[in-house]
Parts: sequence; C-alpha cells; structure tokens
Amino acid sequence: MMAVNLENATKAYGSQRALDSLTLGLPEGQVTGILGPNGAGKSTLFKAIIGLVKLDAGSVRVLDGSPSWKTNGQISYLSDQCRWYGSHTVRQAIDYAAAVFPHFDQERARELAEFMRLKNDAIVRTLSRGEEARLKLIICLARDVRLMLLDEPFSGIDLVSREKIIQGLIESFAERKQTIIISTHEIREAESLFDQVAFIDQGQVVLAGEVEALRQEKGSLESIYRGLFQ
Repeated sequence: MMAVNLENATKAYGSQRALDSLTLGLPEGQVTGILGPNGAGKSTLFKAIIGLVKLDAGSVRVLDGSPSWKTNGQISYLSDQCRWYGSHTVRQAIDYAAAVFPHFDQERARELAEFMRLKNDAIVRTLSRGEEARLKLIICLARDVRLMLLDEPFSGIDLVSREKIIQGLIESFAERKQTIIISTHEIREAESLFDQVAFIDQGQVVLAGEVEALRQEKGSLESIYRGLFQ
C-alpha cells in the first residue's frame, strides 16, 4: 500500500518546472530517501504532499486522501526552514509544541531531548546549529502520526549531531513503524536508514527502487548518486 502516490505531478514557477510530470509511489511503513541535487524539486515535492503548493497538473494522494487539514493531522513535517521562538528554553519549546500539534507525546519529547543531550533550561537562541537541528527533530519525532516528512534534517550540522539524529530516527521507526520520507544530501550517513529510494532531477524521477536491489545491481547509493549527477 502506498502512503503517497503522485501521478504526472507538475508544478512550475514561471518558466522553471520544479516538478515535471513526476510519477512516484512511496510505500507505507517504510523509510524512503528522496535524493537529488539542489533545485531537483525535492522541497516542492514535500510541499505538494502537505498541500503548501498546488499542482498545475497531475495529482497527489496522501494517506488515502487529497492533501488537506485532515491528512495533515497525520503528518509531521520537518521543514528545512523551521524555526522556534528564540527566547524559549528547550523545555518551553517542547511545551509549546504540545499545545500546538495534535498527537504530541511530551514524555517522549523529553526522553529524546535527554537522549540527544539537550539541556532543558538551554535558551533556543543560544543553541548551536546542530543542537537546534536536534530540537527540531525531537519536536517532529514526538508526534504519533502515520507519516513523517524530513526535509534535509542533516544539512550543515556537525557529525555528532548527525549521528544522534540517525540514532533517534532508527529508534523511532523501530518503535512505531511509521512511514518516513527523508530528503538529504548526506547520503553516506543516511544510507543505512532507507528501505526505498528515489533519485530525482529537474522535477523528474531518474531512478527508483528498493535499496538492497539497487546496491546489488549498481553499488552504494553514494556511488549511484555520483554516477547520476556528477
């Protein structure tokens, strides 16, 4: 069963097509990687799934429905531009998220904060980029929803934080068996997470399939990426 299904999805910004008749199915209950260079259409794809952008043509189905407030209630979206109030402490940021987001587990968020070594009384604006990335992921993972969309969760952060984030993702998936879709350039670190992968460029799918089958046929995901885009 597909958690997300796009058929001939097309979205243009002026003369530039961010999605160009893209057709892709993303399986439920698995971790799928969306890989491609900058400007490939990855963020637009995510925004189409949650209805932040309206397609010019084609269709998108998510969790058996069209993108809407109803489907979004079962989606946790980690945007690459997500921000929190700088004056909040980590504890206050978690409490605020609990008041705003449905299906939010405060106890789990506190446990993840301890696991990712974030101090409850740390002020958000004083956090390093890696620490802020961990906080954003904590807020995302603490929601008990069917689908998680993680847009560049490792971008520009330190190796230790990347390792912590990946450990948190592995733990979350093992406990809940959610559908997780991750867009990332950090292929080497994230490769072990993926069950499925789709490489996209210029708004189109250039290669997709099960990770193990692709590895046996073509080698590591990093080597496949280099062959496709470099």
